[in-house]
Amino acid sequence: MSTTTQLPIPAHFEPRKVGEVWRVTYQDRADDAENWAKRHGIQPAAKDKTRICLMAIDVQNTFCIPNFELFVAGRSGTGAVDDNVRLCEFIYRNLGWISAIAPTMDTHTAMQIFHPVFWVNDAGVHPVPAATLITLEDVQKGTWKVNPAVAYSIADGNYSDLQKHALHYVQKLTDDGKYPLTVWPYHAMLGGIGHALVSAVEEAIFFHNIARNSQSLFEIKGSNPLTENYSVLRPEVLEGADGRPIAQKNSSFIQKLLNFDVVIIAGQAKSHCVAWTIDDLLTEIRAQDPQLAKKVYLLEDCTSAVVVPGVVDFTDQGDAAFSRFADAGMHIVKSTQPIDSWPGISL
Repeated sequence: MSTTTQLPIPAHFEPRKVGEVWRVTYQDRADDAENWAKRHGIQPAAKDKTRICLMAIDVQNTFCIPNFELFVAGRSGTGAVDDNVRLCEFIYRNLGWISAIAPTMDTHTAMQIFHPVFWVNDAGVHPVPAATLITLEDVQKGTWKVNPAVAYSIADGNYSDLQKHALHYVQKLTDDGKYPLTVWPYHAMLGGIGHALVSAVEEAIFFHNIARNSQSLFEIKGSNPLTENYSVLRPEVLEGADGRPIAQKNSSFIQKLLNFDVVIIAGQAKSHCVAWTIDDLLTEIRAQDPQLAKKVYLLEDCTSAVVVPGVVDFTDQGDAAFSRFADAGMHIVKSTQPIDSWPGISL
């Protein structure tokens, strides 16, 4: 797109529906997108001089729709919904500049180390989700132990090894200075409606696909039963109690991102999956070339922190992480600012 003016918002976008779940009418949107590209002179992404990737982290119903499992309300109470209104508008207004969109998708099944069924106490009761942190001391004392019944499904029946892994796992989290193991509600369940992208965001991404002739770069994460996976780039723990690998960092996706001229990051939640992903990206950047941090732009008004009133509030942690990323050379920007006005951008 040669013009320096942002595009208008297409007529089909309805901000009031962003907090709802509905079916995208793909063929209608495809026809609209092709006509939109012709009307506004939008070229295929392959012709972009500056290649820009928007990484949309975990913009899924489970995190972004009120009354779903882990709605990211932020301090406002409507955080993720407001964020996604702005994210959709950002995609539409900057359609001609965004070369590719990379949606990451948290993807879980029932029997994973952070879900209630994985753990029991002496009475055989599962931990209360979202209100239970399992510490190293809890596992050492047997306050919480692995549910013997899950060993059949995820450890070939070897309960002893699974219990050893649990102790090793919480020890590793402690040693690495990470958050304690949080028992989360069942969420982002593979095959379920909570796993799907927010309908309005899915529609905007699909519209981009057709208008720019650019396939989305979907990235799945979080299906390993033996580790949390806040970051799309790296699970929390990479090896088991015996020192053998149980997971690995996502080297191919890291390099795919760094091959773009500009990487824009938005999504949920600022204090968890977004912060962890950016932190891992920064680690890779420092290992390759610290100057690469300057190609990363964080949409601060398209992400919110985990807040459960009266229980936890991770807003300060999320803000501190973003300050640290800015100190490393990344740019904190707003979605309402045209991309061509951002520092260091040449289109």
